[in-house]
Amino acid sequence: MFTGIVQATGEIVQVDRVKINGRNSLCLGIFPGSLDMSDASIGDSIAVNGVCLTVTALLETMFTVDVSQETLSCTCGLNKINKRVNLEKALRLSDRLGGHLVSGHVDAVGEVTRSEASETNGSNYLVSIRSPKHLLRYIACKGSITVNGVSLTVNRIMQEEFCVNLIPHTLSNTTLKELEPGSRVNLEVDMLARYVERLSEYSRNLENENQYR
Repeated sequence: MFTGIVQATGEIVQVDRVKINGRNSLCLGIFPGSLDMSDASIGDSIAVNGVCLTVTALLETMFTVDVSQETLSCTCGLNKINKRVNLEKALRLSDRLGGHLVSGHVDAVGEVTRSEASETNGSNYLVSIRSPKHLLRYIACKGSITVNGVSLTVNRIMQEEFCVNLIPHTLSNTTLKELEPGSRVNLEVDMLARYVERLSEYSRNLENENQYR
């Protein structure tokens, strides 16, 4: 579990093709940047651009993770060498929840349609992202969403797009300033929205069953 508060930006410095359970996969070597790895162990979870991955080795200048074909099929940006990535170590139960509860299980890939300085505040950036249609029901104005591992607040929703406002701190401490129209991003919706939907669906099914008893 994570919070969506990025702790450092790193870089994918090595991409090797490997077999995991007989399937083509990737082993990534990631330079952690300023991320403190002194308390990290093999088997720990680290979110890389919003994707929960397991540390398989700790080396002097990098750590490694394996990425399955299934993960590659529903995410973006994990197969590119020299790619800068947002990093966050797993949440401790004693940590402050500065963002929102993030599982690190990406729901889908979105596409940036706009990224530009705000007209009202030039220090902020406005980013619009086109979401796959099946995720739109989980995205609410003033609700939370994770973009490439960063917890953000939805400012506006326009048909199949939503808009977020990036403050200077976010721009300085994540890779989101590098986004431009056409950039693909990993999206994870607020898990509370999923539970609400499931509870509503279960209640409807239960009501329908009771009608025919």
